[in-house]
Amino acid sequence: MTIRRINIPELGLPVGPYTHAVAHGDTLYTSGFTAFGSPAQSGSAGEQADAIFSQLKIIAASQNISLKNLVKVTVFVSDFTQIPELREALTRHYQEDVPASSMVIVDGLFSPDLLVEIEAILSLNAH
Repeated sequence: MTIRRINIPELGLPVGPYTHAVAHGDTLYTSGFTAFGSPAQSGSAGEQADAIFSQLKIIAASQNISLKNLVKVTVFVSDFTQIPELREALTRHYQEDVPASSMVIVDGLFSPDLLVEIEAILSLNAH
């Protein structure tokens, strides 16, 4: 099977040794995304999740799929008190297409104002 490493120009070049996403077979794996550099960077967990899902939508669209193709997400959150608002944002973005999910509480992310990082696995088969 072919491995395709994908960078989306609209998202800017990665600042480290990674790609935005990797396609292998019928599966698309994304790197972890945050609200870094967006207006939501200093916002609540819900606002940051909204910014992250905007990026994930761009990645999905670049592969001619949508977030309906989400299979699994891993959510890293650094502020336990923000989980209810974060869950509301996740529910808004998933709608009826709820993926498998893990939520991990972490001590911090790479910038102190970041509260959320999300990585996703999507099916490349049309939904």
